[in-house]
Amino acid sequence: MDQRTNDVLAPAPLSHAEVRSIIGGIIVAMLLAALDQTIVATALPTIGRELGDFEHMPWVVTAYLLAATAVTPLYGKFSDTHGRRITLLIGIVTFVLGSIACALAPTMLVLILARLLQGLGGGGLISLAQTIIADIVAPKERGRYQVYIASVFVASSLLGPVLGGFFAEHLHWSVIFWINLPLGALAFFMTNAALKRLPRHDRRHRLDVLGAALLMSATVSLLLALNWGGVRYPWLSLPIFGLVAASALLWALLALRLRTAREPLIPLAVLGNPVVRIGTLAACFGMGTFIGLTIYVPVYFETVLGLSASSSGLALIPLMIGTVIGAMVSGRLMAILTHYKRIPIAGLVVAMSATAVLVAFARKLSLPATEIVLACTSLGLGTLLPVSTVAIQNAVMPHQLGTATAVANFFRQLGGALIVAVYGAIVLGGTGAAGHGVTLETLGGAAHAAEFAPVFRWVFIAAFAGFALAFVFLLRMEEKPLRTSAARAAAGAAAD
Repeated sequence: MDQRTNDVLAPAPLSHAEVRSIIGGIIVAMLLAALDQTIVATALPTIGRELGDFEHMPWVVTAYLLAATAVTPLYGKFSDTHGRRITLLIGIVTFVLGSIACALAPTMLVLILARLLQGLGGGGLISLAQTIIADIVAPKERGRYQVYIASVFVASSLLGPVLGGFFAEHLHWSVIFWINLPLGALAFFMTNAALKRLPRHDRRHRLDVLGAALLMSATVSLLLALNWGGVRYPWLSLPIFGLVAASALLWALLALRLRTAREPLIPLAVLGNPVVRIGTLAACFGMGTFIGLTIYVPVYFETVLGLSASSSGLALIPLMIGTVIGAMVSGRLMAILTHYKRIPIAGLVVAMSATAVLVAFARKLSLPATEIVLACTSLGLGTLLPVSTVAIQNAVMPHQLGTATAVANFFRQLGGALIVAVYGAIVLGGTGAAGHGVTLETLGGAAHAAEFAPVFRWVFIAAFAGFALAFVFLLRMEEKPLRTSAARAAAGAAAD
């Protein structure tokens, strides 16, 4: 019996209680990474003041994002070759060690380096959670479990800023990192016990170290260009041009490595799979557009609608909650509908229509009307998220699940960074602030609503274009039948 047959027959059936136990463990692990991305922001001014360094303060966030994005594909490949359990535990331990280093950091430089370590641990937790769900739940039923992932992100988006501000003001800023110790310990022991029953699809092969180094270097160069462009340096300056050129060269070398390596970091079979490729592009533009809106809509609230910073945070709730509702509806309908693509197709039509309303009436909508439109936008987008993830996982072999899921998440994060940079160029360029060290924090209140409204009209046009591209790619994605069990999924993928 060959290895492929073993992959198909290996998964042992799990009881509902065991499935629930595993999902509970990975949700706690995922909460570590999701909460950390939101709890730090409101504590940054306090951290900068106490450490006496405001100039390098943005790197506390940037360092984590750089590391977390760059290592996401590595976690996927490593879990495919060595198993999900050991990979997830390594991520949790690394994340907790980074949290301890952050809490004890005496200077801003040490804190930034500690955040890099934290990012190295947290980068794979989200994609690993999605992969583990794919290991234990049939594709036909998998969509309904994706809502747990969306719920974690919404909870972290709502709780993170509140907790971060409270800890920094009433306790000490280091508490935002110490809190990861009990959460990390709980995640470690829950996942260590639960994942021992997880079906194994791993294969003992060598990790492509050169490919990993090229991928991380190319990603970091590109993200640095996107973070610095229009803020620290003008977009057409020599430093930004050099970073973009270096990234392009590194991506070209990575492509060559993937073609020539005996065991490449990302197998060509995964990249060449049309469902993976097109589904990733659809999710990339859809989720990237959503990330851009979550960052710039609060600026719209403050500058155009005249809300305070705290009120704009509350006004953002409909945009966040809608994705969970959309994902929940889409995930549950996937289990009963044959043509599951129709759900996100209709959802993206709703998202585009709502965004078109923002384009047409950016200056005239009242706050309640704006809230309704934003809720419709996020509701429509939410329907795309479980469908794209499950369709990608349904199209690959079990031993490729980790790699395919991580690659999809990696490009979604890159897409988000790219789209946020585009929005930033529109806003800063439209107000004449590009390249002068102006940030969102210093931009608010710098101009009157009459000056900002035309600028945000172009932001909403860009959002409409992002949703339209997601719609086009979703239409092109092949709608493969969803299998009703993990074994059948493996057999079907093997036959394709």
